[in-house]
Amino acid sequence: MLSTFIIALREGLEAALIVGILAAYIIKTNNRSLLRPLWLGVGAALVLSLSLGAILTFTAAELSDRGNEMFAGTTSFIAVGLVTWMVFWMKRTARVLKSELHGKVDTALATGPLTLAGVAFFAVLREGLETSLFVYANFRTVDGKTSATIGLVLGFAIAIALGWAIFKSAIKLNLSKFFKYTGVALIIVAAGVLSYGVHEFQELGWLPGPDAFVWDVTSWMPKESLVAGVLSGTVGFDTTTSWLQLAIWAIYLVAVLVPYLRPARTKALVS
Repeated sequence: MLSTFIIALREGLEAALIVGILAAYIIKTNNRSLLRPLWLGVGAALVLSLSLGAILTFTAAELSDRGNEMFAGTTSFIAVGLVTWMVFWMKRTARVLKSELHGKVDTALATGPLTLAGVAFFAVLREGLETSLFVYANFRTVDGKTSATIGLVLGFAIAIALGWAIFKSAIKLNLSKFFKYTGVALIIVAAGVLSYGVHEFQELGWLPGPDAFVWDVTSWMPKESLVAGVLSGTVGFDTTTSWLQLAIWAIYLVAVLVPYLRPARTKALVS
């Protein structure tokens, strides 16, 4: 539940803020007639994102056991790659995101409503497709599907509420700290998804050491237990974790968290 909540909250608020920035600028420039193409673009992106989630679920259900392992492992690796790119992209562009979106609206005002619909569509689509893939991959690592679904719904609901409150200036949120801390949480969840992908490829025989366990605690902590489920969905804990899983999990965390938490370099002023 916690992992899907974090994913939905972070990704949902990003999308909500992007839409809010676009809508606020349209209203500020007295071009309310462009709100309709804006919402059409947002709606189309959401439909396509939900369709991806449905396609992934349907595809997995139709595959053989071996095909399912290959599909699960591959989608896990792709999801981790996208999320890793996303957290660094947001770190780089957060300071200039608002001005970039305003520039795109100015361009759309000169070229027509279809361009604005396209701006909204692609801005939300990036977040939506990434979220669908990462949520699907994360769902494969958890046993409690019901609680994970509840976490997902709660995360999106709070993200939308926060986005609306920020848009209406009802609250002030330190977005820099919010994205920094949720970025760390997403990286930890991604490490767990990566470990799961390694496990699936080990089961296929594509990676070595499937039975070389660091620990096997299933005798006193069944995989179906609440504690195991929570740990699996958040930090990637597995009751039977191989040395390769643990090594790649740790390497990923160090390799990603160290540069992510490093302060951004400031360019020296040239006199």
